[in-house]
Amino acid sequence: MDAEFNATYITLGGFVDVDKYGYIYFVSFLTTYILILCSNCTIICLIWIHRNLHEPMYIFIAALSVNSLLFSTAVYPKLCIDVLSQHQTISYSACMFQYFLYYSFAGSDFLLLSAMSYDRYVSICKPLQYPTIMGKKTVIVLLTLAWFLPASQLAVGTVMNLKQKMCKFTTSGVWCNNSVHRLFCVKSSFLTVYVLFVTITTSVAPVIFILFTYIKIFIITYHISVQFGKKATKTCLPHLMVLFCFSCFGSFDVMTDQMQSDLPKSVSLVMTLQVIVYNPLFNPIIYGVKMKEISKHIKRLFCHVKPVK
Repeated sequence: MDAEFNATYITLGGFVDVDKYGYIYFVSFLTTYILILCSNCTIICLIWIHRNLHEPMYIFIAALSVNSLLFSTAVYPKLCIDVLSQHQTISYSACMFQYFLYYSFAGSDFLLLSAMSYDRYVSICKPLQYPTIMGKKTVIVLLTLAWFLPASQLAVGTVMNLKQKMCKFTTSGVWCNNSVHRLFCVKSSFLTVYVLFVTITTSVAPVIFILFTYIKIFIITYHISVQFGKKATKTCLPHLMVLFCFSCFGSFDVMTDQMQSDLPKSVSLVMTLQVIVYNPLFNPIIYGVKMKEISKHIKRLFCHVKPVK
């Protein structure tokens, strides 16, 4: 019976003292998830309701918030269940589905940020051509690519994972990330190359494109005038902050996978959780504070809900 169970289910072995701190884990995860839902839904609703926010830049921000909701929902509900369970397990098929969702939405984040950088470049450097270049069709194409490209690539990778033979059934993670590759009996060189290809196309290449785009914006604007350059910097700052946060915390996923045996279990857990806490939670805060139009509507929203004295 145990052999049959182990062949079907994977044990998530990355938790630390879950028996002792299960309820603390649960309250922390549930609170964070609720904050992520509320903050991102606020941004989405404000952009949806107010017509002056129906512009490509704000549409991409709304799409980024939708992506954060999907990304978080792929992880948090299962985490909340696991910390209250006696055994932290997941079926192999469900694990691969979570793996697919996790990396698909992570890749979409980078591509959405790429679309936003392109939008800022056209808006600032080619203002007269902006309405023509960034029309409704362009926005739809960019949004479709941002979600379809990572999903299609991860679907192929997930199918390849499902065909691998497993010799281990306990992963070092608390959800299904790259640590599942360590469960396979044989490390497939083709799968390794394909994962590298997906990483380059959905993460590395978009980051290079974003940095190149913003550097070009700064060079052009500061060449025109210092004042214009400062204004452009102020406009682009929220996007760069989000990119920096996501790139840093996204790198934790790679670092913890590569350094798993060298890190204490508690340190590995803390580093792993950074990925799913800060970016989905800080994105709406950054845009809500730094984007003037969104900030204005948020202030009006909270002013309206204040009780009349």
